[in-house]
Amino acid sequence: MPWVALVAVYVLWGSTYLANRLIITTVPPLLAGGFRFLVGGTLLAVVVLAVAGRRAFRMNAAQFGTTALSGLLLPAWGNGLVALGQQAVASGLAALLIAAVPLWIVILRAVTGDRPRGATVGGVGVGVVGLLVLVLAGPGSGGVTGSAWWGPWLVLLASLGWATGTFATTRLPVPPNPFAMAAAQMLTGGAILLVTGTAVGERLDVAAVTTVSWWAWGYMAVVVSLGAFSAYAFTLSTLPVSTVATYAYVNPVIAVLLGVLVVGERFTPVQLLGAAIVLVAVILVVVAERPRKGQSVMAASPP
Repeated sequence: MPWVALVAVYVLWGSTYLANRLIITTVPPLLAGGFRFLVGGTLLAVVVLAVAGRRAFRMNAAQFGTTALSGLLLPAWGNGLVALGQQAVASGLAALLIAAVPLWIVILRAVTGDRPRGATVGGVGVGVVGLLVLVLAGPGSGGVTGSAWWGPWLVLLASLGWATGTFATTRLPVPPNPFAMAAAQMLTGGAILLVTGTAVGERLDVAAVTTVSWWAWGYMAVVVSLGAFSAYAFTLSTLPVSTVATYAYVNPVIAVLLGVLVVGERFTPVQLLGAAIVLVAVILVVVAERPRKGQSVMAASPP
């Protein structure tokens, strides 16, 4: 079962980029994410209440602050900018750029006084080269509304938000129940995306939403929001963290394959070279961060 759950994490999280592309074809990107996270957060909150009761949501001021901050950085900043970026870049390229998250985390660790291993720093250096190749190669086959130079840069900025939010939750006080925290994060991020989308003039035309977009949105709001997180939490409790961390370089591969097979996305030779460099860099970082003999697994593994 742990391996089945890990495969589910690979497929569910890897498929989010294609699903996102299918949604924003007929739904404004920020509103789509806002509604998705409000529904997903509400469903997860109901499950937590049913299983653990209201005490699971008890937080002090510091824990609530961390939850709100991570809700801003992860669902709102991270997913919001990815959705905007996917208007101008292919879903597979977006996934490859988001793969930079482990590299950003190493940089954040170094900036805050941590000393990553030499092999980890080397992996980050390789990753920077790969990211530069991807970004400078352009958007390729393009996103929902075509291609634009700013698309890859926007997704790369989204990966910084994801990394910062992930890093913050490892350094700041967090609620004891991770499922309650995830529900609160999604509700916070969903509200921010709805307000922002409305403020910038996005409007939802329900009649214009296609059946494919509805199915993709339902898949993201229910299956991914509940299934992927539950599977991830289960694998963390039953498999070595270094093994679970392999999702960081398997998800982009799944996303690229789905983009090519389902919507016919294409990549230039230069983009494929950049993709290979980025994936090698992430593998180097994950392997380098495996715990040494006798060292705590949680302390040595990437956040």
